[in-house]
Amino acid sequence: MRAAVALLFVLSVVAAGAVGDEDQDPRPAAAPPITTTSSTTTTIELPSSTTPSTTAAPAATLPPPPPAAAKVVVSGTGVVLPVVGVEGNAFKVTTPCGATAVVSGTPVASAAVVLDAGHGGSEPGAVSADGLTEKVVNLAVVGHAKTALEAAGLTVVLTRTGDHRIPLEARARVVKALQPKAFVSVHHNAEPDGPFPKPGSETYYQTASAESKRLSGLLYEEIVKALSQYQISWVADTDAGAKYRKNDSGDDYYGILRRTQGTPASLAELAFMSNPPEAALLARPDVQQVEGEAVARGIIRFLTTKDPGSGFTEPYPRTTPAGPGGGTRNCVDPPL
Repeated sequence: MRAAVALLFVLSVVAAGAVGDEDQDPRPAAAPPITTTSSTTTTIELPSSTTPSTTAAPAATLPPPPPAAAKVVVSGTGVVLPVVGVEGNAFKVTTPCGATAVVSGTPVASAAVVLDAGHGGSEPGAVSADGLTEKVVNLAVVGHAKTALEAAGLTVVLTRTGDHRIPLEARARVVKALQPKAFVSVHHNAEPDGPFPKPGSETYYQTASAESKRLSGLLYEEIVKALSQYQISWVADTDAGAKYRKNDSGDDYYGILRRTQGTPASLAELAFMSNPPEAALLARPDVQQVEGEAVARGIIRFLTTKDPGSGFTEPYPRTTPAGPGGGTRNCVDPPL
């Protein structure tokens, strides 16, 4: 009788010990057998008579925090936003209109090239006689340029990925954040001086930057060469070519060049939207691709050769201001 009581006491202690270990083990009762790392494998099976575990399932693993190295983030709606900090599992960013927001998205730590599709959203840019808008053509062209540059192994970020308005300051913030090796803002022109024997392309460079000038000269070469295959009635300003333009204080006139000083940059006016024969060309997807690939070739030559470029011209004085737009007045951020 005493032996039986002792045996029952031992069994109760063993069972209590088994349940206690299980409560400390986050694995569910149906977990695979535990094996040791010694040369002899030992399988430990939990007693079948133990009480089923009531331990809660492990909490879901939280996603890792965003990388601190991210310079910009592409939001779920495609808006490219400079990163100013990290908050939990999201990014603190500056919006196009200059506000601060917290978003999730795809982080980008660096880029060899930043491309800017001019205008967008409520700012259409130049408009052809049949309603083709510059903003649409600009975006198509930079898309083709991006594809060609990436095929050459270069990382590329676009300042604008959709039809939304982005002030010049916001575009420049993306460039300042990424500090690429080259920056090109793509546009199409209006109001030429008159007929011209070849494409009236214009590329503007930063006045104080020799590398910006070289980039503009190479872009000019490639763009004019690519468009010259089309036999149409071209128009141009009489000083068409690679050139500069200064403001009253002697600095770069165009805000996108002035705000991105420190990065070799060029503002490229590829062709004239206001010239009907040119507008008919620009409406064609194959011509948009030709333009984009020409922009890419100019950039690749800039990054991989010492070619000086050509087409440099001395601009005549301009008193008429450039077209409106680019500021933050009445700015409304796109959905992020």
